[in-house]
Amino acid sequence: MKTNSITPKLGPVLQQFFVERLMQQRHASGCTVAAYRDCFRLLLGFAERRIGKRPADLTLQDLDASLVLDFLSHLEKQRHNSARSRNARFAAIRSFMHYAGLKEPAALAVTQSVLAIPMKRFERPLVGFLTRLQIEAIIAAPITSTWAGRRDCVMFATLYNTGARVSELIAMRVMDFQLSGSPAVLIHGKGRKERSVPLWPATATRIRLWLRAHPRAPEDPVFASRSGTALTRTSVTERLQLAARTAAATHPELAKRRITPHVWRHSLAMHLLQAGVDITVIALWLGHESTSTTHMYVEADLAMKEKALKSIQAPRGAPPRYRPPDRVLRFLQTL
Repeated sequence: MKTNSITPKLGPVLQQFFVERLMQQRHASGCTVAAYRDCFRLLLGFAERRIGKRPADLTLQDLDASLVLDFLSHLEKQRHNSARSRNARFAAIRSFMHYAGLKEPAALAVTQSVLAIPMKRFERPLVGFLTRLQIEAIIAAPITSTWAGRRDCVMFATLYNTGARVSELIAMRVMDFQLSGSPAVLIHGKGRKERSVPLWPATATRIRLWLRAHPRAPEDPVFASRSGTALTRTSVTERLQLAARTAAATHPELAKRRITPHVWRHSLAMHLLQAGVDITVIALWLGHESTSTTHMYVEADLAMKEKALKSIQAPRGAPPRYRPPDRVLRFLQTL
């Protein structure tokens, strides 16, 4: 029978991982801690059903590669997670296994077997974006005779101007806006990264009039519900889709599109790119940690590719027709 020195308990190591590694050493954001927490809630619940052990009784050896692979399959088949979501959950498990391998050398074989599991590859769809006319129609769609409609107009204009993530939008406070001189907003991004984004005079005027009509304390959210609390991601998406349905009366193509705050973020990036803004500036604007993330917008712009193609001449002469020289090659060619 194995001893506890060979089979270290999972609970103490997991607690040290969250407190020491994530919170103290890495100073991870609340969103990161919450995402990791939710992943391990799912994993431990799955392990309890599969092995029959309470989470407090699990050891590191119980979380072997076989169980983790079954858990990842469970996420995709039973919980209908996408490959991207599956990889995000697995990233949390990998981070823990790196820590556990250093903390408990006796479990190194198990941790290494889990770390050997590859991330799942998935297709990256082309980035969808809206035209300037479609953006303007959606911003103008809310009924401005209502309090919610006036708020939505200001919120949508700010969302497009800043290219903010929806989590960054709902976290904007009154104190984050500089509306005099050179107007700008301080955005609190992912991983506690902050960036300052300039505002168009028209956007600054919208926000100034909104705050003048509805004064708030400096630490209060600018885009709030009627109760004064910050809007949720779901409520922002629902308000945006409601405005898009209204705008579809003049732009019927919007009725066939799935409009989300992320589409607006993509739209600003594409419009900046088409206006000739350098991709490194766009990366800073959007808060991308690396320009490699921003390069997907270059991939998406077919018009820019066509313009580049027209700048050079096609080679002269018809291309020769390929003729397989061998029966086996001819067979392979038909596949």
